[in-house]
Amino acid sequence: MAAITEIPGPKGLPLLGSALDLQRDALGTFLRVRREHGDVVRLSAGPPGLRTVLHCVFSAEGAQQVLATQAANFRKDNRFYEELRLSAGNGLLTSQDEDYQRQRRLIQPLFTKRQVDGYAAAVTREADGTVERWRDAPGGVVDVVREMDRLALRTVSRILFGADVEAAVDVVHDNFPVVSAYVTRRGYSPVSPPRSWPLPANRRAAAAARAVYAVCDRIIAERRAAPEGSAEGDDLLSLLSRAGSEQDGRLDAAELRDQVLVFLLAGHETTATSMAFALHLLARHPREQERARAEADRLPSGRAPSAADLDALPYLTRVLKEAMRLYPAAPVIGRRSVAAAEVDGRPIPAGADVVVLPWVTHRHPGLWDDPERFDPDRFTPEREAARHRYAWFPFGGGPRACIGRHFSMLESVLAVAALLRSYELEAVDTEVPVTAGITLLATGPARVRLRARG
Repeated sequence: MAAITEIPGPKGLPLLGSALDLQRDALGTFLRVRREHGDVVRLSAGPPGLRTVLHCVFSAEGAQQVLATQAANFRKDNRFYEELRLSAGNGLLTSQDEDYQRQRRLIQPLFTKRQVDGYAAAVTREADGTVERWRDAPGGVVDVVREMDRLALRTVSRILFGADVEAAVDVVHDNFPVVSAYVTRRGYSPVSPPRSWPLPANRRAAAAARAVYAVCDRIIAERRAAPEGSAEGDDLLSLLSRAGSEQDGRLDAAELRDQVLVFLLAGHETTATSMAFALHLLARHPREQERARAEADRLPSGRAPSAADLDALPYLTRVLKEAMRLYPAAPVIGRRSVAAAEVDGRPIPAGADVVVLPWVTHRHPGLWDDPERFDPDRFTPEREAARHRYAWFPFGGGPRACIGRHFSMLESVLAVAALLRSYELEAVDTEVPVTAGITLLATGPARVRLRARG
């Protein structure tokens, strides 16, 4: 069948296109334009001369083409990734070409299943700390968005930095949101003032970045000076600093910092989102919560859950997958085309900004029955095997798929299991507003009431 030569899309306002719709509710706008215009849609935003044109791809087939089968033609060359690169360095998330290939070869051995399974002790240690801290929650109510952000940040910091977890957590917690908001604002704006201008936003973001850089640089210097085999050399940062090969050499101090920043960002915000919304959904659905808890309760008592227990938690794993379907931590994934291409039967011009949207694809009625309903059993092995590979892609896909997928699932399942064994959850907030930043951001609380068990 010949390709259709025109990509449909909303007309928008004469001067601003769809800019106001995207500003008010970008995720809702993407859902609406798919319903009204189909699986590949052209969106224009901004005034003439400064207009951004987005080619939005909503189908599973289109997502696979952009991320996997035609991945070489769709690069991380857009404005958003450039802003992220300037703030968080040229790490595995933002690098390209030979830089990316070299980094991936050096870092991949540290993220094998066997290696990641060894991080389970850090996960359960921090989860147990959360269990204890919740015993003093005012009124027995906690905001799981804030709590899971804290838990995930402490966990990834402990795995990265070992004994220096306390030194890193407060600095990152206070400063990362400033950098994240700054990158998001500049990345989605048609035009931004130079970073060098002494504007308040520029100065705040630069100060926040310097604070995070400083703590990372200090710990990196200490780890590089630590003798191999010492207690200070057992964390992931020390393993990274020693990683090397004859072909690729070793990561220098600047490269190490860039990787650390990426791991802190991608390794805590994304997993925190998955855990928070899994707890929020379970608090709203008592029957599913009890089913997940019964599974966690069958784990051996008297010891913390371990990586070996994942196989005994299939329903809880399905809960996490369903939470990632409804609330994907990366709701929008951007690329820029190198050459003209065809995606899902539609022509994409060279140099086009292209976005694939897990937020929309995960709700596509052609892929999911009653897509807004919470149903963990969508992810039984039989039902997963019957779906398109890219009907669900919270970790991206293709050659740039997330290297930390197994770690994220390990942490999420074990931590939620530990919390469910200790508490019953009742939803206080039934709806949680969200928006798209570097990751999916809750713009309101997700409070649950706790009832301690036993």
